[in-house]
Amino acid sequence: MSREPLLPALVFWLVLALLPLWAPGWLLGQLAQHLGYGLLAMSLAYLWGQGGLLSFCQALFFGAGAYAYALAGLGRLPLLPESPALGLLLAVAVPTALAALAGLLLVTARVPTGPAWAVLTLVLGVIGERLAVASPFLGGSNGLAGLPPLALPLPGGPLELVDPLPSFLALLLVAGAVQLALARKIAAPSGSLLRAVREDPLRAAHLGIDPVAVRLRAFMLAAAVAGLGGGLFAAQFGFVAPPLLGLGLSTEVLVWVAVGGRGSPLAALVGALLVKTAEGLLGEWLGAGWPLALGLLLLLVVLLFPQGVFGGLLARLARP
Repeated sequence: MSREPLLPALVFWLVLALLPLWAPGWLLGQLAQHLGYGLLAMSLAYLWGQGGLLSFCQALFFGAGAYAYALAGLGRLPLLPESPALGLLLAVAVPTALAALAGLLLVTARVPTGPAWAVLTLVLGVIGERLAVASPFLGGSNGLAGLPPLALPLPGGPLELVDPLPSFLALLLVAGAVQLALARKIAAPSGSLLRAVREDPLRAAHLGIDPVAVRLRAFMLAAAVAGLGGGLFAAQFGFVAPPLLGLGLSTEVLVWVAVGGRGSPLAALVGALLVKTAEGLLGEWLGAGWPLALGLLLLLVVLLFPQGVFGGLLARLARP
């Protein structure tokens, strides 16, 4: 899908924006957390759906963003002040730099975009998690706790994003801006180049397109979005731990994107909200048996909707 239809996106964001008029605080707080995960889902949908690069290390960038926020917020970075705002900037910058370094191995070395690429990204995620567990600087297996929340500078004094309503509104604005930016990126000429490289990198190279540069830029952009989600996750929960970097979360986001639809960041975001909400509801209804029920439900969804529950619908709406 070369572009995302405008009307479904507007309806989706309008519905979310009106939720504070009737939704209870606990629901707004829960949705704020899920929107942070939604940024991670959008990053993978862009990389996988538009670039054909199935990454099992998106959680590495998500976790790196969370740890960058934590270290800056706790004042553990030498020569840098204790600042949650700085931490949020580093939550984008650090994963982007990590992606550039990883890209030297994966993209520049022309690793095939099939199983070899997926396995190597999986290895990177496992290495990142093990390094965090072994690092006292990062809190080891216990992680880092007591992180300060983000605060918005307002005339009447700073507003800390700890209550459900301001947290939800802040995450809503960030997620909406990211979805809009990715939609514009997909519809731009650079998005067409990425899809051309995805379909036939050899032919794209013959036409004067540099597949390495195109894929590396996509990899770094996806890492930046995932890192932003990780930084906002840390700001909300006040805690980070090694599993944020590992295979478990990378596999989970793959499920969100498969359910929503990898061809559209918006569909992937909706998939993340749907699956995370289903987890909570099934946990209340079925107790310890909820993972089995969720697995069966996801199996049916993947079989019945190969383009995702929402991806196929958005693809049809995007056709001229």
